This record gives sequence, structure tokens and C-alpha cells, in this order.
Amino acid sequence: MELLSILLQAAVDLSPYAKIGAGIGAGLAIIGAGIGIGRVGASALESMARQPEITNDLRSTMIIMAGLVEGAALIALVICLLIVIM
Repeated sequence: MELLSILLQAAVDLSPYAKIGAGIGAGLAIIGAGIGIGRVGASALESMARQPEITNDLRSTMIIMAGLVEGAALIALVICLLIVIM
């Protein structure tokens, strides 16, 4: 029991650092999502330039991938905000 109380006290003492870390984590998640969506768009445009006949299929795939990257960033942002709130 003594170890548990020591760990709980350490968690309370390090609470400001956890909030700073959560803010940095949220920023990195959003930056990563922006880079990911930019790379998806650039690759799709390059592929459309090489093979114009697959433009419609590629566009729908690009939109799905951008949505998945954005969803992952949103989940990371929510987790970081929950850490800050609690």
C-alpha cells in the first residue's frame, strides 16, 4: 500500500508536466495529420498526371484516405484534451 500511495503522490506532483505533454502531443498529432494529408494529395495529383484515365477512382480513394488520417488526428486530439481536463 505504501508503494501505491507514493505513486499516487508522484502522479499528483507531475500533473503540470502531464498537461504540457498533452499539449505538445496534440500539436504533434495535428502537424502529423497535415503532413499526411499533404502527402496523400501530392501523390494523388502525381498519379493523375501520369494516368489521367484513373482520375475518378483515385479521387475517391484520396478522399477516403484523407478522412482516415483526419480521424486519427481527431482521436489523438480528444485523448490529449482528456488528459488536460482530468
